[in-house]
Amino acid sequence: MVVGFTGWNDAGDAASTAVRTLIETSGAAPLAEVDPEHFTDFATVRPHVRLDEEQKRNIVWPTVGAWSASLPGADVIFVLGPEPALRWKSFTAQVVGIAQKYSCPLVISLGALLADVPHTRPVHIFGSATDDDLINRFDLERSRYEGPTGIVGVLQNAFSAAGIPSASLWAAVPGYASQVPSPKAAVALIERASTMMGTPAPIGGLADDLEDYDARVDALIADDDDLVIHIEQLESIVDDMDDEDSSGPIDLSESADLLGEVEQFLRDHDGES
Repeated sequence: MVVGFTGWNDAGDAASTAVRTLIETSGAAPLAEVDPEHFTDFATVRPHVRLDEEQKRNIVWPTVGAWSASLPGADVIFVLGPEPALRWKSFTAQVVGIAQKYSCPLVISLGALLADVPHTRPVHIFGSATDDDLINRFDLERSRYEGPTGIVGVLQNAFSAAGIPSASLWAAVPGYASQVPSPKAAVALIERASTMMGTPAPIGGLADDLEDYDARVDALIADDDDLVIHIEQLESIVDDMDDEDSSGPIDLSESADLLGEVEQFLRDHDGES
């Protein structure tokens, strides 16, 4: 099972874009829906009016859905929708129930956070789990975070309590480009999750979006000399850390500063809708 939510856990729309891309490219079929009536604050996440071919008005409710697909190397259930605002215990019980009904051997939750990282370098992914086998198998870290959490953290705890192995992947999105959707972070999440599932990463459709993203962020910072200098400093820090790890881009788990960004991000957003 691969899980992602819009809202608090979804900086740069990276996690939701990743799951949506996996759904669309896999030809996934609808499996189930979680009725939003009991879990959603409709004044915050509003329903939309849509007109059909006959110009008849329809209400589209913000619903968490589940889809199933058979990928090369894995059968997968995808869960995607807005982060619930109410009754999280009841909500997580429904999602865990889906995983139990179909005997999911692994759950991967996707999230994205704002951090002091440059958009000009590879996206850093922090992966954590509580299961020793998963930690060793996929080179993850045991999370030692304490503080406010979102629905992803609550679900991780619920899966663990139910005895279902689960891992959490977080992408770092540049804080200075927080309003720009980041397909770059979405691609990084798709690649890491696909590696864990043992299936090819379907990222070809996001190639044009990657070029557009770089252009939009470059335009955003072009007239801000202080921001340009700040990004150059971030690039220097990342490059120095990469030089120390000749195997490739650093993992968020290897940087105390970046892990601090994760914790501070969660604390700063405590209480936000």
